[in-house]
Amino acid sequence: MTIRFDNQVAIVTGAGGGLGKQHALELGRRGAKVVVNDLGGAVDGSGGSAAAAELVAEEICQGGGIAVANGASVTDLAAVETMVADTLSEWGRIDILVNNAGILRDKTFAKMELDNWHAVIDVHLTGSVNTTKTVWPIMVEQNYGRIVMTTSTSGLFGNFGQSNYGAAKLGLVGFMNTLRMEGAKYNIFTNSIAPVAATRMTLDLPGFEDSAEKLAPELVTPAVVFLCSDKAPNGRIVQAAGGRYYCADVRENEGVNLGSEATADDIEANIEAILDMSSNVGILERVPHR
Repeated sequence: MTIRFDNQVAIVTGAGGGLGKQHALELGRRGAKVVVNDLGGAVDGSGGSAAAAELVAEEICQGGGIAVANGASVTDLAAVETMVADTLSEWGRIDILVNNAGILRDKTFAKMELDNWHAVIDVHLTGSVNTTKTVWPIMVEQNYGRIVMTTSTSGLFGNFGQSNYGAAKLGLVGFMNTLRMEGAKYNIFTNSIAPVAATRMTLDLPGFEDSAEKLAPELVTPAVVFLCSDKAPNGRIVQAAGGRYYCADVRENEGVNLGSEATADDIEANIEAILDMSSNVGILERVPHR
């Protein structure tokens, strides 16, 4: 193992099963001290138990690693602050944060209750903000940090019945894009993983039938572990599906300069050129809008 995390401390949220469990186990194998965080609720976020997190922490320890379990909900800022304070008190630093916790409450937008909209946004987006906000000053002080957001193709490209989930997941990309700028001078690099994996969250989704082996969660973990390392890039979206690793990006084209007198009729006349992405410009290549 050339990538090691000896003397480093990692927090992985939603690590009681699925993707988060595999991330936590591999970080532990590679020498990191791991906080295995998981509320232990159902796929829709209801209920809660520390049992799943405790089993993963125990597995890491049985393998010769160091880990502790934590049952805080990422939506509970006070509980997150306590988790981070306890981690700092025990191990003195926090080097890695993998924001993986998530829930599903799928419905078409027309039928979706707003409570289900807010619940999904609160876990995926605000939950990631809570954890990141709490570890950020620690990473600034130690001049080092690696943060991984878990986005999704549902956010990047959309998915029927997942307006709440997709909005949260693309929101994480926007969050990442700003953190990559603000964190760079402190050697804090923030990236996103867009996984396609068979977990309990995908059991009832079309296209995931009989996919447990070919879309195993552990096939996503190599990309996440690399993004946690000191060789990680900054501000990139890495996709992972069944052993294939590829990149997504937010791009814009050169467009058409219609001047200050442009009208809607000018837009109509030039719409093909305005929408033509054959001469695209990467967002990383331009000055951000203010």
